[in-house]
Amino acid sequence: METARCAHLIVLSGTNVGQVYRLEADEVTIGREDGSTIQLMDAGISRRHARLRKDGEGGYLLEDAGSRNGTFANNRRVERRHTLEDGDKIQVGVMTILKFSYDDELEADYARKMYDAALRDGLTGVFNRRYFDDRLASELAFSSRHNKALALLLIDLDHFKSVNDTHGHPAGDKILIGFGKLLQSIIRAEDVLARYGGEEFVILCRDTDVMKASILAERIRHAAASHYYHVESARLQVTVSIGVVAVPDQGIDSPAEMVDAADGALYQAKSKGRNCVITRRPRS
Repeated sequence: METARCAHLIVLSGTNVGQVYRLEADEVTIGREDGSTIQLMDAGISRRHARLRKDGEGGYLLEDAGSRNGTFANNRRVERRHTLEDGDKIQVGVMTILKFSYDDELEADYARKMYDAALRDGLTGVFNRRYFDDRLASELAFSSRHNKALALLLIDLDHFKSVNDTHGHPAGDKILIGFGKLLQSIIRAEDVLARYGGEEFVILCRDTDVMKASILAERIRHAAASHYYHVESARLQVTVSIGVVAVPDQGIDSPAEMVDAADGALYQAKSKGRNCVITRRPRS
């Protein structure tokens, strides 16, 4: 049985990667502002960035909405309008690329699941290290180019091995899942949260200086220390240690240097007895 095919936008790169938007309205708006049909908060996206309009024959026309950085279709800037064809790539902002396609709902759902599986941690549902590494590289480049603040928080669950040893790995998994949800309830929608490995999580915060990042880290530390995980008959608390770093910083020029700096701060936090935040002060 053949199913109806309809227009979709699939986010190939950017904060909303893997998201699939079904296009049904006569006009679809893309931008940062509230009320946009597709709201994207990525770097370089204007409040009103682009729009898609039905062309009267079942297709869609792409138009720039007066954005600062332009709208591109298949690497060509859209000056007036572009008639979208199946498979066209649309770029808005610095790093957000969307694919226009005609799919049935099964195909769209499959695409959504495939992107999710490639970029999200299978246990916690937050982004994985691969996605984080890509985002850090692009965000750091944008930060350097536009002299914008960018902060990184590296978080480690204290004494997590003893939780696994005492209560078993299923209990440890439940805590990792719960902690991921706790972090999601604290951070902003535009912040990037990823599981960095084992019991380590990382948060990337755009337009966040070292002082704001330290305040966020303390909020997370306090929330973790106050939170209980119910594992079978046990009621467990797990504290965290956090290393904080932010740019601009004369000692940081690459993603690896930024991660190393956060890791050094985290090591100091654990050396001081854990349940602690250590912030690297920027060098000028």
